[in-house]
Amino acid sequence: MSRTARLLDLLQLLRNRTQPVTGPDLAAELGISIRTLYRDIVTLQAQGADVRGEPGLGYILHPGFTLPPLMFTTEEIEAIVLGSRWVAAGHGDARLSQSASQALSKITAVLPPELRERAEATNLLVARNRDTSGPADPAEIRSAIRNEQKLAITYRALDGSASRRVIWPFLIGFFDRVRIVAGWCELRQDFRNFRVDHITSIHVLDGRYPRRRAVMLKEWRAAQNIPPT
Repeated sequence: MSRTARLLDLLQLLRNRTQPVTGPDLAAELGISIRTLYRDIVTLQAQGADVRGEPGLGYILHPGFTLPPLMFTTEEIEAIVLGSRWVAAGHGDARLSQSASQALSKITAVLPPELRERAEATNLLVARNRDTSGPADPAEIRSAIRNEQKLAITYRALDGSASRRVIWPFLIGFFDRVRIVAGWCELRQDFRNFRVDHITSIHVLDGRYPRRRAVMLKEWRAAQNIPPT
Protein backbone atom coordinates (compact mmCIF):
# COMPACT_ATOMS: atom_id res chain seq x y z
CA MET A 1 0.00 0.00 0.00
CA SER A 2 1.35 3.44 -0.93
CA ARG A 3 1.72 6.08 1.75
CA THR A 4 -0.92 8.26 0.09
CA ALA A 5 -3.41 5.40 0.08
CA ARG A 6 -2.58 4.63 3.72
CA LEU A 7 -3.19 8.25 4.74
CA LEU A 8 -6.56 8.23 2.97
CA ASP A 9 -7.48 4.96 4.71
CA LEU A 10 -6.51 6.47 8.06
CA LEU A 11 -8.57 9.56 7.33
CA GLN A 12 -11.58 7.41 6.46
CA LEU A 13 -11.22 5.37 9.65
CA LEU A 14 -11.22 8.56 11.69
CA ARG A 15 -14.22 9.92 9.77
CA ASN A 16 -16.18 6.78 10.66
CA ARG A 17 -15.64 7.20 14.41
CA THR A 18 -17.67 9.48 16.65
CA GLN A 19 -15.58 8.68 19.74
CA PRO A 20 -11.80 8.85 20.21
CA VAL A 21 -9.96 5.73 19.05
CA THR A 22 -6.58 4.68 20.37
CA GLY A 23 -3.42 4.60 18.30
CA PRO A 24 -2.93 0.82 18.74
CA ASP A 25 -6.46 0.16 17.50
CA LEU A 26 -5.92 2.34 14.43
CA ALA A 27 -2.54 0.76 13.74
CA ALA A 28 -4.06 -2.74 13.99
CA GLU A 29 -6.86 -1.88 11.55
CA LEU A 30 -4.35 -0.46 9.06
CA GLY A 31 -1.81 -3.23 9.57
CA ILE A 32 1.03 -0.80 10.38
CA SER A 33 3.31 -0.20 13.33
CA ILE A 34 2.34 2.23 16.07
CA ARG A 35 5.35 4.38 15.18
CA THR A 36 4.16 4.65 11.56
CA LEU A 37 0.66 5.48 12.80
CA TYR A 38 1.95 8.37 14.92
CA ARG A 39 3.93 9.72 11.93
CA ASP A 40 0.82 9.52 9.75
CA ILE A 41 -1.24 11.38 12.35
CA VAL A 42 1.32 14.18 12.34
CA THR A 43 1.27 14.25 8.52
CA LEU A 44 -2.52 14.60 8.44
CA GLN A 45 -2.38 17.38 11.01
CA ALA A 46 0.26 19.18 8.95
CA GLN A 47 -2.03 18.94 5.90
CA GLY A 48 -4.84 20.68 7.78
CA ALA A 49 -6.82 17.77 9.21
CA ASP A 50 -8.23 18.66 12.64
CA VAL A 51 -7.11 15.44 14.31
CA ARG A 52 -7.12 15.90 18.06
CA GLY A 53 -5.73 13.66 20.75
CA GLU A 54 -2.43 12.21 21.82
CA PRO A 55 -0.80 8.83 22.48
CA GLY A 56 -2.56 6.96 25.27
CA LEU A 57 -5.76 8.99 25.05
CA GLY A 58 -6.97 8.34 21.51
CA TYR A 59 -7.66 10.40 18.41
CA ILE A 60 -10.74 11.93 16.84
CA LEU A 61 -11.24 13.87 13.60
CA HIS A 62 -13.33 17.00 13.97
CA PRO A 63 -15.67 17.87 11.08
CA GLY A 64 -14.80 20.34 8.37
CA PHE A 65 -11.77 18.76 6.69
CA THR A 66 -11.99 17.08 3.31
CA LEU A 67 -9.45 15.97 0.78
CA PRO A 68 -10.14 16.19 -2.95
CA PRO A 69 -11.07 12.77 -4.35
CA LEU A 70 -7.76 12.13 -6.07
CA MET A 71 -7.31 8.46 -5.26
CA PHE A 72 -9.82 5.94 -6.61
CA THR A 73 -9.44 2.37 -7.77
CA THR A 74 -10.78 1.43 -11.20
CA GLU A 75 -13.77 -0.29 -9.58
CA GLU A 76 -14.51 2.76 -7.41
CA ILE A 77 -14.46 5.01 -10.48
CA GLU A 78 -16.81 2.68 -12.32
CA ALA A 79 -19.17 2.58 -9.33
CA ILE A 80 -19.26 6.39 -9.15
CA VAL A 81 -19.85 6.75 -12.88
CA LEU A 82 -22.50 4.00 -12.97
CA GLY A 83 -24.39 5.40 -9.99
CA SER A 84 -24.32 8.95 -11.33
CA ARG A 85 -25.41 7.85 -14.81
CA TRP A 86 -28.22 5.76 -13.33
CA VAL A 87 -29.65 8.78 -11.51
CA ALA A 88 -29.04 11.12 -14.45
CA ALA A 89 -30.86 8.71 -16.81
CA GLY A 90 -34.18 9.47 -15.20
CA HIS A 91 -34.18 7.02 -12.29
CA GLY A 92 -34.21 9.96 -9.90
CA ASP A 93 -36.43 13.01 -10.16
CA ALA A 94 -35.51 15.93 -12.42
CA ARG A 95 -33.49 17.80 -9.81
CA LEU A 96 -31.61 14.69 -8.73
CA SER A 97 -30.85 13.84 -12.37
CA GLN A 98 -29.37 17.28 -12.96
CA SER A 99 -27.43 17.16 -9.68
CA ALA A 100 -26.00 13.73 -10.55
CA SER A 101 -24.59 15.06 -13.82
CA GLN A 102 -23.13 18.10 -12.07
CA ALA A 103 -21.61 16.00 -9.28
CA LEU A 104 -19.95 13.64 -11.78
CA SER A 105 -18.48 16.64 -13.62
CA LYS A 106 -17.06 18.03 -10.37
CA ILE A 107 -15.52 14.69 -9.44
CA THR A 108 -13.89 14.12 -12.82
CA ALA A 109 -12.60 17.70 -12.83
CA VAL A 110 -10.35 17.06 -9.81
CA LEU A 111 -9.11 13.63 -10.87
CA PRO A 112 -5.60 13.25 -12.24
CA PRO A 113 -5.53 12.94 -16.07
CA GLU A 114 -5.14 9.15 -16.08
CA LEU A 115 -8.08 8.60 -13.73
CA ARG A 116 -10.17 11.20 -15.56
CA GLU A 117 -9.65 9.29 -18.81
CA ARG A 118 -10.79 6.07 -17.12
CA ALA A 119 -13.94 7.78 -15.84
CA GLU A 120 -14.78 9.30 -19.22
CA ALA A 121 -14.01 6.10 -21.14
CA THR A 122 -15.81 3.63 -18.89
CA ASN A 123 -18.01 1.26 -20.90
CA LEU A 124 -20.90 1.12 -18.42
CA LEU A 125 -24.11 2.29 -20.08
CA VAL A 126 -27.41 3.05 -18.38
CA ALA A 127 -30.62 3.09 -20.44
CA ARG A 128 -32.87 6.11 -19.98
CA ASN A 129 -35.78 5.33 -17.74
CA ARG A 130 -39.35 6.01 -18.77
CA ASP A 131 -41.09 8.97 -17.10
CA THR A 132 -42.61 7.84 -13.79
CA SER A 133 -43.50 11.30 -12.54
CA GLY A 134 -46.92 12.32 -11.29
CA PRO A 135 -48.55 15.46 -9.93
CA ALA A 136 -46.41 15.43 -6.77
CA ASP A 137 -42.91 16.86 -6.89
CA PRO A 138 -40.42 14.34 -5.39
CA ALA A 139 -38.04 17.22 -4.62
CA GLU A 140 -40.69 18.70 -2.32
CA ILE A 141 -41.04 15.35 -0.57
CA ARG A 142 -37.27 15.05 -0.17
CA SER A 143 -37.17 18.54 1.34
CA ALA A 144 -39.87 17.59 3.84
CA ILE A 145 -37.90 14.46 4.77
CA ARG A 146 -34.72 16.47 5.37
CA ASN A 147 -36.61 18.98 7.53
CA GLU A 148 -38.75 16.32 9.27
CA GLN A 149 -41.99 18.04 8.26
CA LYS A 150 -45.47 16.58 7.96
CA LEU A 151 -47.15 16.32 4.56
CA ALA A 152 -50.86 16.60 3.87
CA ILE A 153 -51.51 14.52 0.75
CA THR A 154 -54.36 13.29 -1.39
CA TYR A 155 -53.67 9.70 -2.35
CA ARG A 156 -55.24 7.61 -5.10
CA ALA A 157 -55.28 3.91 -4.28
CA LEU A 158 -54.93 1.14 -6.86
CA ASP A 159 -58.71 0.72 -6.96
CA GLY A 160 -59.11 4.39 -7.88
CA SER A 161 -60.46 5.58 -4.53
CA ALA A 162 -58.97 8.75 -3.06
CA SER A 163 -58.22 9.64 0.54
CA ARG A 164 -56.62 12.52 2.37
CA ARG A 165 -53.74 11.66 4.68
CA VAL A 166 -51.27 13.41 6.93
CA ILE A 167 -47.97 11.54 6.86
CA TRP A 168 -44.54 11.89 8.46
CA PRO A 169 -42.23 11.01 5.55
CA PHE A 170 -38.77 9.63 6.26
CA LEU A 171 -37.67 7.75 3.11
CA ILE A 172 -38.09 7.64 -0.67
CA GLY A 173 -37.35 4.35 -2.41
CA PHE A 174 -36.35 4.56 -6.10
CA PHE A 175 -37.24 1.48 -8.12
CA ASP A 176 -37.11 0.85 -11.85
CA ARG A 177 -40.74 1.75 -12.48
CA VAL A 178 -42.05 3.37 -9.30
CA ARG A 179 -40.96 5.60 -6.44
CA ILE A 180 -42.23 4.89 -2.95
CA VAL A 181 -42.39 7.29 -0.02
CA ALA A 182 -42.47 5.60 3.38
CA GLY A 183 -43.94 7.43 6.32
CA TRP A 184 -46.03 7.29 9.46
CA CYS A 185 -49.70 7.70 8.56
CA GLU A 186 -51.77 9.59 11.13
CA LEU A 187 -54.99 8.09 9.72
CA ARG A 188 -53.86 4.48 10.09
CA GLN A 189 -51.56 5.09 13.09
CA ASP A 190 -48.98 2.88 11.45
CA PHE A 191 -46.24 2.88 8.84
CA ARG A 192 -47.48 3.03 5.27
CA ASN A 193 -45.82 3.08 1.83
CA PHE A 194 -47.22 5.39 -0.86
CA ARG A 195 -46.50 5.42 -4.57
CA VAL A 196 -45.32 8.92 -5.44
CA ASP A 197 -47.10 8.88 -8.81
CA HIS A 198 -50.39 8.17 -6.96
CA ILE A 199 -50.09 11.30 -4.79
CA THR A 200 -52.38 13.78 -6.53
CA SER A 201 -51.82 16.76 -4.22
CA ILE A 202 -49.29 17.67 -1.59
CA HIS A 203 -48.96 20.38 1.04
CA VAL A 204 -46.05 20.81 3.44
CA LEU A 205 -47.28 21.58 6.96
CA ASP A 206 -45.54 23.97 9.32
CA GLY A 207 -43.39 22.64 12.13
CA ARG A 208 -41.54 19.37 12.57
CA TYR A 209 -43.18 16.06 13.26
CA PRO A 210 -42.72 14.82 16.83
CA ARG A 211 -40.44 11.85 16.17
CA ARG A 212 -36.93 11.69 14.78
CA ARG A 213 -36.56 10.50 11.21
CA ALA A 214 -33.72 8.10 12.04
CA VAL A 215 -35.76 6.40 14.77
CA MET A 216 -38.75 5.85 12.47
CA LEU A 217 -36.48 4.54 9.72
CA LYS A 218 -35.00 1.98 12.11
CA GLU A 219 -38.45 0.86 13.28
CA TRP A 220 -39.73 0.69 9.69
CA ARG A 221 -36.78 -1.45 8.63
CA ALA A 222 -37.49 -3.85 11.48
CA ALA A 223 -41.20 -4.02 10.57
CA GLN A 224 -40.33 -4.69 6.91
CA ASN A 225 -37.57 -7.19 7.80
CA ILE A 226 -35.05 -5.04 5.93
CA PRO A 227 -31.51 -5.40 7.31
CA PRO A 228 -29.59 -2.20 8.06
CA THR A 229 -27.18 -1.03 5.37
